[in-house]
Amino acid sequence: MKTARARSHLIIHIILIAGIAITVFPFLWMIFTSFKTLPESMKIPPTILPESLNTESYQYVFDVLPFAKIYLNTVFVTVLTVLFQVAFCTMAAYGFARIEFPFKNALFLILLAILMVPGQIFLIPQYLIIQNLGLANTIPGLFLPNLFSAFGTFLLRQFFMSLPKELEEAALLDGCNRFQIFGKIMLPLVKPGIVALVIFTARFAWNDFMWPLIVNSDPQKMTLAPSLSLLKGQYATNYPVQMAGAVLAVIPMIVVFVIFQKQFIEGVAQSGIKG
Repeated sequence: MKTARARSHLIIHIILIAGIAITVFPFLWMIFTSFKTLPESMKIPPTILPESLNTESYQYVFDVLPFAKIYLNTVFVTVLTVLFQVAFCTMAAYGFARIEFPFKNALFLILLAILMVPGQIFLIPQYLIIQNLGLANTIPGLFLPNLFSAFGTFLLRQFFMSLPKELEEAALLDGCNRFQIFGKIMLPLVKPGIVALVIFTARFAWNDFMWPLIVNSDPQKMTLAPSLSLLKGQYATNYPVQMAGAVLAVIPMIVVFVIFQKQFIEGVAQSGIKG
């Protein structure tokens, strides 16, 4: 019995280690390639480790692009997107989960319908609105269409619905109004969901490629994702330079995940405990 159990545990660990290796290998390849020279990156058969730590690709990225400005733009857009989405989604989710009002279920089905269609169909209407407002090639034009999220509302609604109604009833008996119940009682209890939404939203805003590329053509107003596409040459691709830009782009998201990984995993695990 013990031998069979130990064997099954060994097989499970081997499978898990293989899965981790498959997942981590592309990221390690990206890092190692960023320190290679161009001829070294194009060797056949390819080599994994660089012969020496060559940092010219990183220097080239900062020489070609206004990388500090692009970084600040991306941080600014990401922070504002996260703040507004958390504010709007928590209020909308609380309303759908806890407050009775006419046509609530119909409105929620319409909200869910947004999740069932490709986001690309909204690009042209959004661009026309931003252009008519005179916000093309501006920083506000980057984040204004992303101030609300149907997914975030659905995610947080699941958390609010999992909380016992007795908490609200007791608060109402104590004289609390809806805003006090929402801010002082409900929000602290759905903290794991809010953290999960923050990470999802930050990742989306940080990596958003299509919308910034459409609405902006000024390099000084661009964010990281579309800016990295400028590192691709017209006739040839400098792989170490592209990998160096990618490494610089993913570092902040890795730091955010490492800091909040416990809350993120808890939030995702709890998001579906009650429908």
